[in-house]
Amino acid sequence: MNKQVIVIGSGFGGLASALRARSQGFDVTLVERLDQLGGRAQTFDREGYVFDAGPTVITAPFLFDELFSLFDKRLEDYVEMLPVAPWYRYEFTDGSYLNYGGSVDDTLAEIERLNPKDVDGYKRMLAHSEKIFDVGFSELAHIPFHNLWVMLKQVPALIRLGCYRTVWQFTKKYLRDDRLRRAFSIQPLLVGGNPFTTTSIYSLIHYLERRWGVHYPRGGTGALVRALGKLLQEEGVDIKLATDVKEIMVTNKAISGIRLQDDSLLSADIVICNGDPAHTYKNLINESLRPSWSNRRIDSMQYSMGLYVLYFGTNKQYQDVQHHTIVFGEEYQELLERIFAGTDTGDDLSLYLHRPTATDPSLAPAGKDGFYVLAPVPNLQDGADWEAKKHTIRERVLDILEARILPDLRANLDVCFDFNPADFAQQYRSQWGAGFSIAPIFTQSAFFRFHNRAENIRNLYFVGAGTHPGAGVPGVLSSAKVVENLLFQEHPQDIAEASCLPS
Repeated sequence: MNKQVIVIGSGFGGLASALRARSQGFDVTLVERLDQLGGRAQTFDREGYVFDAGPTVITAPFLFDELFSLFDKRLEDYVEMLPVAPWYRYEFTDGSYLNYGGSVDDTLAEIERLNPKDVDGYKRMLAHSEKIFDVGFSELAHIPFHNLWVMLKQVPALIRLGCYRTVWQFTKKYLRDDRLRRAFSIQPLLVGGNPFTTTSIYSLIHYLERRWGVHYPRGGTGALVRALGKLLQEEGVDIKLATDVKEIMVTNKAISGIRLQDDSLLSADIVICNGDPAHTYKNLINESLRPSWSNRRIDSMQYSMGLYVLYFGTNKQYQDVQHHTIVFGEEYQELLERIFAGTDTGDDLSLYLHRPTATDPSLAPAGKDGFYVLAPVPNLQDGADWEAKKHTIRERVLDILEARILPDLRANLDVCFDFNPADFAQQYRSQWGAGFSIAPIFTQSAFFRFHNRAENIRNLYFVGAGTHPGAGVPGVLSSAKVVENLLFQEHPQDIAEASCLPS
């Protein structure tokens, strides 16, 4: 009889884990609290608009290809991945801009237009980023770091690459123009980190984007989730939606199953959790069973910033607005320091604007546009009352967009709703409503993150933003590969026996 695996949560990490466990011959049940698959990659349908809830930037698409190839199938038979060009447009307060993406020559031409003195520096920065990528992603992203010795063996290489520096220091070393320094140091914000405190190992993101480009699924991110859901069903994974977990059951320091909110039990030999590890440990597992992760230790960790997200549709199309636009405010370091210190951001915000209809017009009614705009904000540790605060920040966000990039926005608003850190805490069970679990500082990276394999409970594993290698779509997909490797190492007999069973 095959071993029973339960996967909790259906974000990209959970979907990938369910598929990888199924490919190893385990019987797999996927349990999702919400009424649709996807976790933070769910979609909101409003009056003919389709809004991505969260992830909008798809890099390293081969990680999705791998999930289909496990079953001798092809991603392109389930969903079409569209290239985005340019990858990003950066808008600066002095009226200048940078279109980033395409070939290296395209990028060099854009840099030369802004500051010819930085052309050579960018070339050297890109070469250094590739070297960090070769170690940080190609070699380390898919291996478990629950053993300190594994990490210590990598320290000399990381020191040689200068990974003790921050991302900002890395960028500043090569570029002189403050606008370019800002544009090429924001990558940590995509995974919940402050460029001024995040280790420069995350500078690998720059080369990762260069290596495979930036993509978007036709039909939105939800179409990619649906493709994975279809594959799960075809391969016999039992999917249970609107099913909330009350407790992870442990017997003799080993997984025995889960208890649902209605007190019914589902037995399991192995549990893979795609929930926030901080919330999972504190709320689903008795503290006496997890001495390595006491509530006090969890509370002492640094968490990523929060996110304010405004979703809106317009009665007109803004044809000149790109798919991904970064709208910088006057301040940069000062704003980030306030956000991560948990103090009020003030009126000077930096924004990420997502216009998916630039790539796929079908996501909005004919002649209309769909958007979301994201503003980094403090997480809930600042004690803010978001019910009282959300109107003020919404109006400030609309002010900036209307003045800088979307003229007459308010007059053309058709649909409008928002999501804030309090919603992240309630909807996604995120500790402190953090947008990306714990912050990716050096002392919370690799061995120092929540481990992919639980220390004190046998057969409990974690995937997702809070575990190694970290947040972002490539990170959470890679965490599923880490767990797959652990299952190979720790359950070889079960996998071998399953492979011998008749299909």
